[in-house]
Amino acid sequence: MLVPTPLLDMPTQCRETDSWTCAAVYDWTGNEVAARAATWLIGKPAAIVGLLLGALVVRWLATKAVDRVVQRAEMTPLPGARAVHTRRAQRARSLGTLLKSILTTVVFGIAFVMVLSEIGVDVAPILASAGVLGLAIGFGAQNLVKDFLSGVMMMVEDQYGVGDVVDLGEAVGTVEAVGLRVTRLRDVNGTVWYVRNGEILRVGNQSQNWARTVLDVNVGYTEDLVRVRRILAEVAHGLWEDEDYRDVVIEEPEVWGVENLGPDGVVVRVTLKTAPLEQWAVAREMRQRIKGRFDHEGIVIPLPQRVVWHHDAPPRPGDPRSGDQRPAPAE
Repeated sequence: MLVPTPLLDMPTQCRETDSWTCAAVYDWTGNEVAARAATWLIGKPAAIVGLLLGALVVRWLATKAVDRVVQRAEMTPLPGARAVHTRRAQRARSLGTLLKSILTTVVFGIAFVMVLSEIGVDVAPILASAGVLGLAIGFGAQNLVKDFLSGVMMMVEDQYGVGDVVDLGEAVGTVEAVGLRVTRLRDVNGTVWYVRNGEILRVGNQSQNWARTVLDVNVGYTEDLVRVRRILAEVAHGLWEDEDYRDVVIEEPEVWGVENLGPDGVVVRVTLKTAPLEQWAVAREMRQRIKGRFDHEGIVIPLPQRVVWHHDAPPRPGDPRSGDQRPAPAE
């Protein structure tokens, strides 16, 4: 009775690094050259193709899992304002894109190392050299690594996103792009600013979740402040109840009262909580309505006044105002 020889029991003519095709071809032909050639013509390419296909399948499964998590985060309803849910969906998409990029790099990096090992390359020295090289690059490109890590943390912590109006210290404007290395802003004058993520020490986000319109209204010292506060409250509530601003002003307005006693008049502050990025439009509309209502009610908005003391100094000789100016001698 014949017992088949396992493929793992290589003939002496086949090395351990040769593929299973070497043993199969040698058992079939008895030719060592053909067996070795089959390894490089059939076995190795088939193994490499299998590794690449496996990497593609793993990447596909991983990206599908990430997409499913992102879709679940986008579809799950949240209590509260619609802007909060929209921002959560944007953040989920950004993190999903970042995670898929990292997974793709890791999967194909491992596949590349396995392909090198399959074709007979000793990967241990390569990995050791890569570690030393990575350490050297890390020391030599600390700013680049710092920018990358800062960009990752900004995305994870949702410090800001595309469309937000932010104050990054040296640059203030609307975020147009958020990358792992730089953030691109455009200010109110149209200037585009590129800010390295590692240089951002503080972030002031003026459009995250909600915003607030703060108006300081100047009135004369002779005005009845109780009446002024009542009129400001009526104007603010009129805007809040306006159908065009129902989704813009999200909470009942407040008149905080006297904010300052200035040289030109009394400053009364009124505030309105608004949807993100709507605080400036609400402020413009409020100023227009306050001006019209004050004109109707006869409330004076004081103008800056300045008292100038004028002291007439005695005229100097030769001054046109003096009577002793003499004509210059003729040449």
